[in-house]
Parts: sequence; structure tokens; C-alpha cells
Amino acid sequence: MITIEKSLPHHAWRQYVEQHPQSNIYQTPEMFEVFRQTHGYRPEIWAALHNGEVLALLLPVQVTVSKWLPRFLNTRAVVYGGILCNQDALGREALGLLLKTYTREVKGAPLFTEVRNMFMMDDLRPVFEGAGFHYEEHLNFIIDISLGVDGVFQNISKRGRKTIRRSIRKGVEAVEVEDRALVRTVYDLFRQTYDRARVPMADLSMFEAVYDILVPKGMAKMYLAQADGQYMAATLEAPYRQKDAIYGWFSGFDLSFGKYYPNDRLMWHILEWGASQGYRFYDFGGGGRPDEEYGPRDFKAKYGGQIVNYGRFTYVHNPLVLSVSRQAYQLFRKILPLLRRESRAPMLEETDDSAE
Repeated sequence: MITIEKSLPHHAWRQYVEQHPQSNIYQTPEMFEVFRQTHGYRPEIWAALHNGEVLALLLPVQVTVSKWLPRFLNTRAVVYGGILCNQDALGREALGLLLKTYTREVKGAPLFTEVRNMFMMDDLRPVFEGAGFHYEEHLNFIIDISLGVDGVFQNISKRGRKTIRRSIRKGVEAVEVEDRALVRTVYDLFRQTYDRARVPMADLSMFEAVYDILVPKGMAKMYLAQADGQYMAATLEAPYRQKDAIYGWFSGFDLSFGKYYPNDRLMWHILEWGASQGYRFYDFGGGGRPDEEYGPRDFKAKYGGQIVNYGRFTYVHNPLVLSVSRQAYQLFRKILPLLRRESRAPMLEETDDSAE
């Protein structure tokens, strides 16, 4: 008999994630703890078990976007790393039961649940749709960095190589953050980018938790682009040695330093480091919907990655309230700059598809 549990021993959780061929860093207990320590985030664990064996794993994170709006109007659930299940008939059965139980019993009033696939999931699409989820196309870029440093550089577009060289000539260096006091500097650069896009951003507490939990284990790296004694840009990367993968997470920069091309300098640094350390691929973390313009897509495309369309599955828990919420959110985006000036309290949101 398959049972659904809302807790799981860490050793069983870790073993399932590390052994599953489609797992990623966002499904680890360490990442769960980062989300747990982030203001406005509430992670949950849902697992399907058979005779004590894990068959499927769901890790939704309820994200309250802003303190300025009522929680029932601005809370959603995001499954950052997608869902894992055994790749057999019993695993598919367990996944179906897990999804149906989750949508029936989830608490906390998320408007919708979004599953961000990190592998092709076409074979499981009928299971998701049978549980009431609908599929949407969504792009991403995957860079093969197993080619070695020279191979990776040659795969970058001519324009990309030119801006990297130009940034290096201007003296821009990638400096790894090894002082917790600099986390605030990293955060402020991220927030500048999100403010320009009028999109709320994750609370400072997330980045402090990343520094405290993931950085010591080599599961996160923060870099600052520096030249002439000034910090110009920042990036947060998530290496996951168990899969020899690096996941792009956050980036941001100060527009006044655009002529230094600090983002290109940071991007090349992490690709060069990853290739030299034997990682297999770099996951850019999202390329937007194929039918919509998405500014960061052009920046990512020049780095020679393969464009993939893993898509997303979404379940709407309350269509009427979601409609009202979307209207409220658009109004909120218009007044966001005013709220920023009135209060230094950080807004709350996750990263992808906003202002990467």
C-alpha cells in the first residue's frame, strides 16, 4: 500500500535525492533549510512511500510575495527543483496519488502551485494532467562545460567573447565572497536589478542562510565583480557535486558600471571555474516563455548553451482569487518604487523569470 507522508528522515531523503538520476540541488535537505530560514518562505515535504521505500518526492515552498498585500492574495507555492518519482509503473502510481493528495490537503492558501521542471517530463505529463495540473512551455539554457576551459570559451558567441575580453582589459575581477559582511553588498546589487524590473525580491535572510548553510559545504558561491575599488555586479551560483552540475541562481548589477561589462566577467569566471573543476553542465536557471519577450534570454543565448523546453506544470487552487490577485499584483508593481523609498524592508519573491 502506498502512503503519503509529510515528513521524512534526513538519511532517507538525502539517499533518494542523491541516487535519483534527475535530482538537483533544490531538492536537498540543505536547500530546504535555507528556504525555512527565509522570511516569507514556508517549505514543505510530501513523500509517497511503499513499505518504507520512497517512491516520489514533492517539495513545495509557499512564497508570500509582499508584506504590502494580504497573504491570501499573494502567496503561491513553487516547486523549485521539480518532482522526483521512481521511473516505473509503481512510481507513476505513487506520483499520481501524491499530487492528488497534495492538491486536496494543502494548507496555507497558495493561489497556485508551480512545478519547475529541470528535465524533460513528457512521459509524466498524463499523470500531472490527471491530477489537475496544466502544462506551459518554458525555456532554459544548458551549457556543456565538460568540454574544458578552451572548448567552453570557443562555444561562446563572438560578441560574448569580445565583451569578456573587454571586461578583463578594464581590470574587472571576480572576487569570491568570503566575508559575511559582504552578503549585504551582494544583496543590494541583486535588489537594484529587481527594482529596475519592478519585481519584488527574496528577503536578505535567504542570502544570509545561503552563506551560513550552503557556502561552507561548497553548495553555493557568491561573487562580486570589482574594479577601481568598486563593486559593480554580483552573482550567486549553486554547484552540486553529486551531479557535477552548477545552477545559476541570482545575479544583479549597478547600471552605472555598464561599460565595464561586469556581468560578462562574472559569467565567464563561473564557467571557467566549473570547467576546470570537472563539472559537466551549467544550468542557466530559466529563459522565459517562448512566445514572450524576455530580456535575459539574449544575454544567456550568447554563451553557447543548448536551449531546452522542459516546461512547467501549474495547479490553480482558487481561480477567482488568482484573477483578483493578478490585478492587485500589477498595481503593486507600479507602486513598488514608491514603497521602496518609504521603507528599506525587503520585498519577498523568488528569482526565476523576473530580473535574472
